[in-house]
Amino acid sequence: MAVGGNSAIYDDLMRFKPEGLTPNAWATKAGVSRTVWADMRRHGNPARRTLEKLLNAAGSSLAEFEALRIGRNIAAGSSAEAGLRDRGAPWGLPQLPPLSLVATAMAGEWGDAADRIELTQLRTGELVDRVARPASLANDRTAYAITIVGDSMWPRFRPGRRVAISRQAPVAVGDDVIVKLKAGATAAAVSVLVKELVRSGSAGVELRQFNPDRRFTVATADIDAIEKVVGELI
Repeated sequence: MAVGGNSAIYDDLMRFKPEGLTPNAWATKAGVSRTVWADMRRHGNPARRTLEKLLNAAGSSLAEFEALRIGRNIAAGSSAEAGLRDRGAPWGLPQLPPLSLVATAMAGEWGDAADRIELTQLRTGELVDRVARPASLANDRTAYAITIVGDSMWPRFRPGRRVAISRQAPVAVGDDVIVKLKAGATAAAVSVLVKELVRSGSAGVELRQFNPDRRFTVATADIDAIEKVVGELI
């Protein structure tokens, strides 16, 4: 369980923090930027390379860290956040069915072009691969994966990274989400906004993208669905 608003993965990492160093000093020693460190502390979605840097600086390893987390999840039950970084089921457990990797492509810009709000096309009728399913999504049969194709959410998500999407997970303020738009949607493709949820109300949702930093509102009448980005896949 996360403590004091920190992500679960951040709290787990604190077990490996070198003695005599503050968390920020540890990140500096490991060569992890303040932006990435703060993002991980809040959202818990670090890249594998970030974890390796931190653990190497602490005299540990990614294998040791993953072993700790897998053991904890087996004892306590998986959560969406905790399970995403425990890649693959522990030895002896049944293999989980893979996630479908749905094709994505750049789709221009949403709203006023001057605002540079990046739009993505989700090609729902085109599956390009199947990828390992995290244990946290074992019971979510509608979950799927996509590839991040733009840089509007940098440094949260790097272009080319694959992320898992859950249609069942509850969505809350501060979550990364996919907002599926009604306009132009067909059985084969839909335009989506991959952003952070800032605020939600009856009239619509306020979203944020990071590059360039923009906040904007999408009316409820224009939204077909909102689904949670539960984390990055390794």
